[in-house]
Amino acid sequence: MIDARSRIGRCNGYGVAMSPSIPVGKLFETHLTVRDLQRSIAFYRDVVGLPLATEVPERNLAFMWIGGRGNSMLGLWGIGSAPLAMELHTAFEVTLDDLLESPARLREHGVTPLSFFDRETDEPDVLCWMPAASIYFRDPDGHLLEYVTMLDDDPDPDRGVVSLSDWRSR
Repeated sequence: MIDARSRIGRCNGYGVAMSPSIPVGKLFETHLTVRDLQRSIAFYRDVVGLPLATEVPERNLAFMWIGGRGNSMLGLWGIGSAPLAMELHTAFEVTLDDLLESPARLREHGVTPLSFFDRETDEPDVLCWMPAASIYFRDPDGHLLEYVTMLDDDPDPDRGVVSLSDWRSR
């Protein structure tokens, strides 16, 4: 949701009036670097469930749709055996039912479900300040991926991060 204050004009650091910012509705596209493009296409297609939008072999690049064609997309850029690589984080919104099934489904693909604290788990954690329930896992390049579901409960930031069962028992 866009905060109404973002539509109010502001001044830059020089006292010059600035136009209101453009309201952003959602993130449409993000990119990750990968060492083996074909391996990553297979992982994001078969494990994460993202359909291939397009592949551009001459640029060692592929795009995967998120949430269906035209909704959002993930770009995968093959960097081959370059010595420098970044490990990044990307979160995918899922339903609560799918989140609860995700540890078993990930294990079926040989992927270890992780807690917020990077420990193997079969139960989502809740980030209480939001609150949102999450399961984490790593792709073949070490990027930290997250399945996340916003919960309808009121935030409770003082609780930090707790298991979903602890959150529900409050």
